[in-house]
Amino acid sequence: MDVSRSHDTPGIPAAPWRKGRASKQPAPQRVPLSADLIVDAALRIARAEGIDALTMRRIAQEFDTGPSSIYAHVINKDELLDLMLDRVAAGIDVPKADPDDWQEQARDVARAIYRIFSANADVARIALATIPTGPNMLRVTEGLLAVLVAGGVPIQQAAWSVDRILLYISADAYEGSQFMARQRESGLPMREFGPAFREQVRTFYASLPSETFPCTSANADILTSGGGDDRFEFGLDLILTGLAAKLPGPGA
Repeated sequence: MDVSRSHDTPGIPAAPWRKGRASKQPAPQRVPLSADLIVDAALRIARAEGIDALTMRRIAQEFDTGPSSIYAHVINKDELLDLMLDRVAAGIDVPKADPDDWQEQARDVARAIYRIFSANADVARIALATIPTGPNMLRVTEGLLAVLVAGGVPIQQAAWSVDRILLYISADAYEGSQFMARQRESGLPMREFGPAFREQVRTFYASLPSETFPCTSANADILTSGGGDDRFEFGLDLILTGLAAKLPGPGA
């Protein structure tokens, strides 16, 4: 029997040795592109490779397409960065303003922003050069402003305080992302890289000539003590207690 010429039979797969008769697998269907999917991909790339690796061409590779397909949904990279910032801001909770608890509420909002920015690495870098225009970031800034005003902070001071608080948080989180980048480049886990880096800095400070740098060289241990969260809380407390000290009456 010439099996190479046998008839196709329902329920029996085609014989693999029959040239030209192998069944074709259907091509996988592409998921339709959308701005949301593009932002998802952009955030993945930023977390894994850093924001400098973020280009329309690099994002297009995630979808096996060309940059022009990305531009059909996102005007340019600036708009993409705005969308990325607003996406992560969706995870920031803002309480209803309570005049009797405004300082603690402001701390809670600042901590929430700090956690979100720190968890999304280079997104903090976007915040440093972006005026909030997306619905989520506007919700956060409006909520923080309302908390301060409810606590008796005059609107001018409250407005500038929101600006300074966001700048402080963004700069701190961005510095943390740079530290994480160094750790990734070293190939060491953070539990090894962190202490080793801190010891290098401590040793350097301690080795400085005491006649030129007396305070630095004598206090190398103190200058390098404390973790990032400890230092963040210290700076945040300086801002909020300083702001409260300017208030007249019971809000102070």
